[in-house]
Amino acid sequence: MQRIQQIEQRLKQAFSPIQLQVIDDSEKHKGHAGSQGGAGHYTVIISADCFANQSRIENHRKIYAILDDLIPHEIHALKIQVKPVY
Repeated sequence: MQRIQQIEQRLKQAFSPIQLQVIDDSEKHKGHAGSQGGAGHYTVIISADCFANQSRIENHRKIYAILDDLIPHEIHALKIQVKPVY
């Protein structure tokens, strides 16, 4: 739970999202080689004005830049879904 809060806090500070959900998918990957060291698998669902009119690659780069120091020791895998702002 502490990792989820850390991820959420960083993303909120960086992007002021309209929607943000961080899901711990680690249980689905138990026994996976990358998770054996304690790093987790997470899904980030985010919607923010700063992602509008950007490519998916650019949006993912922005998110990875904020979380970079947590990879690979805290975060083993990160699935990102950037939702459009309506």
